[in-house]
Amino acid sequence: MALDGFNDQTLSRRAMKAELLDAETELRLAYAWRDNGDEQALHRLIQAYMRLAISMASKFKRYGAPMNDLIQEAGLGLMKAADKFDPDRGVRFSTYAVWWIKASIQDYVMRNWSMVRTGSTSSQKALFFNMRRVQARLEREAQASGEKLDGYQLRHMIATEIGVPLRDVEMMEGRLSGSDFSLNATQSVEDEGREWIDTLEDDSAQSAELVENTHDTACLRNWLVDAMNGLNERERFIIRERKLREEARTLESLGTELGLSKERVRQLEAAAFGKMRKALQAQSSEVEHFLA
Repeated sequence: MALDGFNDQTLSRRAMKAELLDAETELRLAYAWRDNGDEQALHRLIQAYMRLAISMASKFKRYGAPMNDLIQEAGLGLMKAADKFDPDRGVRFSTYAVWWIKASIQDYVMRNWSMVRTGSTSSQKALFFNMRRVQARLEREAQASGEKLDGYQLRHMIATEIGVPLRDVEMMEGRLSGSDFSLNATQSVEDEGREWIDTLEDDSAQSAELVENTHDTACLRNWLVDAMNGLNERERFIIRERKLREEARTLESLGTELGLSKERVRQLEAAAFGKMRKALQAQSSEVEHFLA
């Protein structure tokens, strides 16, 4: 059911005009959709309960999401409920649909609350939608009894009340404490337009480090060229094919090309590495690990 192009007032008026289904009609429509794929029966079932979806969506307006989007998500939840409803279980469709509608709306709210994912586990959802309410009640009760709760006590009581780990309460408290800000926003008028992104540490390589790495790379390249020049033509060929190609060739394929056994190619490779190691050690002890 596409809801694009309609505002929430229009959708509400249309939903209020929909028929009210009795239990027998509801059951007949559910069987027609499940057993025969009757799309008209599905459409009628969904239309009849869109007022329920809209009513539930209105309860989530305080989270700042557009009402039309909330109704859209509620409608999706209603359609999922209709698709999965089993009329043989003997429960009313509206009772079953409530859970799917609520889950769909909650998922949407949590996805759009922040650019940082707020959470998706059952405990995180319970915290997101209940923490502020439980916290306010606990604070009222403490104030009425003359108690004074510190932050740790309050978080611990919230965790116990909702039945979630304390670490989840601490995590959710931090995520709900502020909204998203652009890194290009200015810090304050006194900072002459300085943006928050200017305060981030630059983790890229610094000039001195770049020069040092370039120098070291050039030295290693020269040492390797000198070491390779100390090998005969067949040894250089084996080293190039085994170590300097993107996809190293196998000992067997090299043996076939050179007319040697696989074991002989392995011996030549080991001997070539031995020669190169000696040449590199003569240049610098820093590259002993290079051919290890």
